[in-house]
Amino acid sequence: MTMKRRFLTQLLAVFASGVVLLQGLSASAADEAPDALIDRLTKEAIDSIQADKGIQAGDVARIMELLDEKVMPYLDFQRMTALAVGPGWRQASPEQRMRLEIEFKTLLVRTYSGAMSQAKNLTFSVKPLRSAPEDKEVIVRTLIKGRGDPVQLDYRLEKTPGVGAGWKIFNLNVLGVWLVETYRSQFAQEINAKGVDGLINTLTERNKANAAGSVKSAKG
Repeated sequence: MTMKRRFLTQLLAVFASGVVLLQGLSASAADEAPDALIDRLTKEAIDSIQADKGIQAGDVARIMELLDEKVMPYLDFQRMTALAVGPGWRQASPEQRMRLEIEFKTLLVRTYSGAMSQAKNLTFSVKPLRSAPEDKEVIVRTLIKGRGDPVQLDYRLEKTPGVGAGWKIFNLNVLGVWLVETYRSQFAQEINAKGVDGLINTLTERNKANAAGSVKSAKG
């Protein structure tokens, strides 16, 4: 595994692990600065990993439970999925979009669940935020330290209005590579060849294969 992929898996493991947070978004959370939000989420995520042996072991059901309950309020996962799917998202029906979100989330969690034991050894620092008060999208830059050289990790966030207002993450960048762009070219090929339903079927089959591989590994 390359250094870039190792740290990407570690970081996604932090967010896939679930964060010890209050339910929903309070008024104070809605006013929280984006760099403060990233600092808090990452600290609490690392603490969560260290305290939960199931997460450390890559228990997918446990990771999914905590992701839905604790992390999703701070992610704009629909936008993340739309960016990864690209132009095909506009072609998709509401039902197809829902399936794409479910399968994409499952793919990410299953792909990176094995990195839980590594993620507990990470430390990090948040760089000073460069933004104006009126900005609706910002990039928060952090430095992740583990084994080997430090790696820069960037989060792209948007400020959302209305119910559940506040800053939400919709993309991650490790060493110059954005997460959604990593999948976009793969997804575009599937859509061009087989349509939106073809992409959904491919993701579903990949998730089934990953699940079967996890069961086989556990038995072995």
